[in-house]
Amino acid sequence: MADSLSNSSTARARAAAGVLFFDEQSRIMLVQPTNRDDKFLGIPGGYVPPGETPYETAVRQVKEEIGIDAPVGRLLVVDWAPSGDDEKIVFVFEGAVLDAETQRRIRLNPESTSGFDFYEPERTSDPEMLMLRLIKRIEAAVPARAAQTTAYLEHGEPLG
Repeated sequence: MADSLSNSSTARARAAAGVLFFDEQSRIMLVQPTNRDDKFLGIPGGYVPPGETPYETAVRQVKEEIGIDAPVGRLLVVDWAPSGDDEKIVFVFEGAVLDAETQRRIRLNPESTSGFDFYEPERTSDPEMLMLRLIKRIEAAVPARAAQTTAYLEHGEPLG
């Protein structure tokens, strides 16, 4: 049946992948992107290119943006997040706990990131600081991390 569908009747979603890193106080790492036209903070990550998996993209983006080979773990969130004509699936992976020594080794790539800091989870719900869609992913990721599960979202909202 799938062969009978035309390309115009199937989703052609772009995929993106990011990583939530934490410090030893369970605060969340946010980065200041330089490759966007807005003021919002983000997490290390980016769009998945052809031939690369979301996990591979997450690992590569961490190395490119913050210059460290930090472990990237399990999937925390999948969000079906279309906006207008742009269909998108976003994967958020759990990053390692970054101790002080690892944080000192961070080397930001000025083409993508100009700074980073760690924030208490409740601070990451500020719409002046983060895009609403990232706020919702973080709000789902923190309990998913604690419960050792994965959250599925549509437009940032959990089903059920």
